[in-house]
Amino acid sequence: MKLKGNIIDIPNGKIFKGEVTIENGKIKSIEEKESEENHFILPGFIDAHIHIESTMLVPSEFAKIAVKHGTVATVSDPHEIANVLGVKGVEFMIENGKQTPFKFNFGAPSCVPATSFESAGAEIDSDAIKTLMANPDIKYLAEMMNYPGVIYDDAEVLKKLKWAKHYNKPIDGHAPGLLGEDLNKYISAGISTDHECFTYDEGLEKLQKGMKVIIREGSAAKNFEALIGLLDEHFLNMMFCSDDKHPDDLLLGHINQLCARAVAKGVDVFKVLRAACVNPVKHYNLDVGLLNVGDDADCIIVEDLNDFKTLQTYINGALVFDKRESKIEHVEFENLNNFNTDKKEISDFRLESQAEKIRVIECKDGELVTNELIENATIEDGNLISNTKTDILKMAVVNRYENQKPAIGFIKNIGLKEGAIASSVGHDSHNIIAVGVSDEAICKAVNLLIENEGGICAISDNEEKVVALPMAGIMSDQNAETIGRQYAELDKMAKQLGSKLHAPYMSLSFMALLVIPSLKLSDKGLFDGGKFKFTSVEVL
Repeated sequence: MKLKGNIIDIPNGKIFKGEVTIENGKIKSIEEKESEENHFILPGFIDAHIHIESTMLVPSEFAKIAVKHGTVATVSDPHEIANVLGVKGVEFMIENGKQTPFKFNFGAPSCVPATSFESAGAEIDSDAIKTLMANPDIKYLAEMMNYPGVIYDDAEVLKKLKWAKHYNKPIDGHAPGLLGEDLNKYISAGISTDHECFTYDEGLEKLQKGMKVIIREGSAAKNFEALIGLLDEHFLNMMFCSDDKHPDDLLLGHINQLCARAVAKGVDVFKVLRAACVNPVKHYNLDVGLLNVGDDADCIIVEDLNDFKTLQTYINGALVFDKRESKIEHVEFENLNNFNTDKKEISDFRLESQAEKIRVIECKDGELVTNELIENATIEDGNLISNTKTDILKMAVVNRYENQKPAIGFIKNIGLKEGAIASSVGHDSHNIIAVGVSDEAICKAVNLLIENEGGICAISDNEEKVVALPMAGIMSDQNAETIGRQYAELDKMAKQLGSKLHAPYMSLSFMALLVIPSLKLSDKGLFDGGKFKFTSVEVL
């Protein structure tokens, strides 16, 4: 098989007319040769850090869509399903992904549970990490979110890092806002990347100290604008990722969108493609071709170098996407789950108080970090309640693994004027998170998800919608088009209820992410991420 067109030689910064010959899945030759074809041939795109689960798709369904955008491989942390199902969940992701030609590269989740301040469905200790790191299907130790454990020499954390080093596999970082001497200690432990930088200065310091910085642009966390100015000078040590991407966004684009935005900002196209195609392969030692003779034929044909519209995608020489058609086949699989809580009563969501002031989570659109606000309390019959006029709404996190009393907090900027929204996609332990204008609405939304053993939903005064997620309570058993359409309808309903957030459900899912400052809510209570300890809703 021969591919003809404008060939992109990324290392040498060169474009030439030519012909790529593919034989037995490998690139046999690359020759300069006149061609009438005006499209461009280049290595496939790689998402350098993604949780496949956040697309609400199993790997095989994710692959169908990703190849449409020229993505041929991912560096994937199965942390989300591991928090629900443990090693069994990691094994499901690997085996399901193997049934497609797509090149998934899974890591060993380093923080399951992410903290001791929440209830998860499983635990992966250092002994399990040892076993996983010995597995050739595990390519790296996934994001070490417990940066306090690294800095203060937690014995279990250090054992996990030791096993990654023993098997000579990279260690991914996760340290938002970490700078100075603490950052030095974190890096010296062998941690080599970070996708959590949210300011230019933070990204620059980490690059200067030898880390690889991954520019993240997901459905909720968007750091492209803050970090893209670093790429021109530091292109050899930067990559692109989505981290968490909802299905409706995935249908529209993937890493190709970040390439287009970077080029539009005037960044040299070869530097952009270094970050998008080459650097992940080099850093993670991926078995992915880079359009060299002898490489696996993992390459794409794009219409131009501005929009990067993908015309064809090849993996190991097989045509997996052609114009508008994905050629990756459907894979049958069995739903696995871990959902063991009973339906709740409205009284479970009461928070008895006489406090005049309360701590409130300030949700920031497009960011995972939150602020802590001190606001006036609204009390009715001795119960702290939502106030739609001030947009301070009651929030609950419900343990889905056993029967426990819901944890209650308050949040600003969700914006609901009616009803409630809820999700069992709640990073990282995936308990049920709900926000609503009344205890009744919150209870109704929570119970709808318990009935479905997982999903996302919206409740109004006269309507309810739910998208069931029967695979571990975080993924669908449907295809991307179906789940994308259902999710888009639910997103629309949340906004009709008053939310002004770009991605209400993605933002909601991170309000229980304790490892990101500053104020979050777990199933055990309100948590101060700056001090790394629980705090009270009431300000007395």
